[in-house]
Amino acid sequence: MKKFDIVVIGSGAGLMVIEAAVTMGLKCAIIEKSKFGGTCLTKGCIPSKMLVYPADLIRETEKSDRVGVQFKKPHVDWNVISKRMWKQINYSLSIEKNLKKIENLQVYNGTAEFTGKNTLRVRLPEGDYSEEIQGDIIVIAGGARSFVPPIKNIEDAGYITYETFFGDKYPKKPWKSLLIVGGGVIGAEFAHIFSAFGTKVTVLERNDRILSTEEQEISAFVEREFKNVGISVITNIDILDSGKNGTMKTLPVQDRTTGKVHIFEAEEIFIASGLRSSSDTLHLENTLVETDERGWIKTNEYLETTQENIYAIGDINGIYQFRHKANYEAEILIHNLFTEGEKRKATYDTVPWAVFTHPQVAHVGMTQEQAEKKGIKCYIGRNYYSQIAGGIALGINSRSTDNGFIKIIVDGNRRILGAHIVGPHASILIQSFVYLMDSDIKCSKREIQKCENSVCPQLSGFTTINESMVIHPSLNELTAWVLDNIDWSE
Repeated sequence: MKKFDIVVIGSGAGLMVIEAAVTMGLKCAIIEKSKFGGTCLTKGCIPSKMLVYPADLIRETEKSDRVGVQFKKPHVDWNVISKRMWKQINYSLSIEKNLKKIENLQVYNGTAEFTGKNTLRVRLPEGDYSEEIQGDIIVIAGGARSFVPPIKNIEDAGYITYETFFGDKYPKKPWKSLLIVGGGVIGAEFAHIFSAFGTKVTVLERNDRILSTEEQEISAFVEREFKNVGISVITNIDILDSGKNGTMKTLPVQDRTTGKVHIFEAEEIFIASGLRSSSDTLHLENTLVETDERGWIKTNEYLETTQENIYAIGDINGIYQFRHKANYEAEILIHNLFTEGEKRKATYDTVPWAVFTHPQVAHVGMTQEQAEKKGIKCYIGRNYYSQIAGGIALGINSRSTDNGFIKIIVDGNRRILGAHIVGPHASILIQSFVYLMDSDIKCSKREIQKCENSVCPQLSGFTTINESMVIHPSLNELTAWVLDNIDWSE
């Protein structure tokens, strides 16, 4: 049996932990069942953005005539786009090669399986097993994978997921038609990508709206814009079956309200129905590590599982599936494992995210519905792109269908509870609110300002924005001036 100071399962955010442990001179092992670098690098946020940006350019050219510039219909060179994307994905090969050069690091290619409380073996790609290994500390960062709903005959009909799309089912050219099952983050992004490239896209969503984690008015806004560019959005349905009609794939669906059945068909079916935990591959029954009813590994605020010296970070603990959240947890764990002093706690009140669809969506904190369910008296402010010079420069006016907005939610103490943006550069504009909401700067003048707690509301609220200069004309005015539009009436 090989013994290690630390064993890390997964090379996404888990790679950060291994790098820190190697620097400390510890004897380390890392286990990876797929490409090194994790979902984000090899089959998620990075390669998808290599497709999103060209799609964004196409959509921008379609509206450029409103500012006096006209383009011919864009020509999509799929080979060039694909080559740039695969170059990014293949950076994983360099990561793996460099890891295998590190003296005190053992790299295992395969699937980790627990054989005891602190022992594992690795199922190798060819089907054999490695020797048993033991870790004084074990970090589970094995991620998640696509959830494929139990659609009748779906295996016979055939489908793709984000894993196989960025794998052996990557198309040689954009499909002529595509059915996307799921209107969440992944579904919305790929609907935008392929619609812009000329594919006839239909989104099938079981819920009564797409992007159901967003504010209802933002979901409705995106749905309207989807329909304006030819994306069909079908909500509140059940998929009854799947099949083939010649070279086409079919999905019969039933409207939950009317009971009517309609058959949709396309060249390909893309399953984007959410994620499921990869914990079922780990044989956790041989440990004391507990999961919830959906298979996500339970962790506390220190990222500790229910077994001593085993930790879980990233997608596999089920608390927001974003790489920046996983990196945040990795940094906390590195601090707690390898540095002296007070342990850090993970908190998730201000996890930001963006949906890189068109129009772009970004979000941090509570929705209005979430705040009201908690019994919080909240106040709402909105500001539209058409109300600022930067938006007007983009050709947006009050009658534009793409006149996006920011919605801010605050409480009676003027604390920011949530901010939500739909429109150009939303992912950039949201970041200032993340900083404000994260602020824990202690007020140095508590006696004068008569703060009621240790966090200064003048700093963690929005006074900082109100008292700061804002570049004019820029889209930052969208987020700064929304504070002037808060409705303080009952």
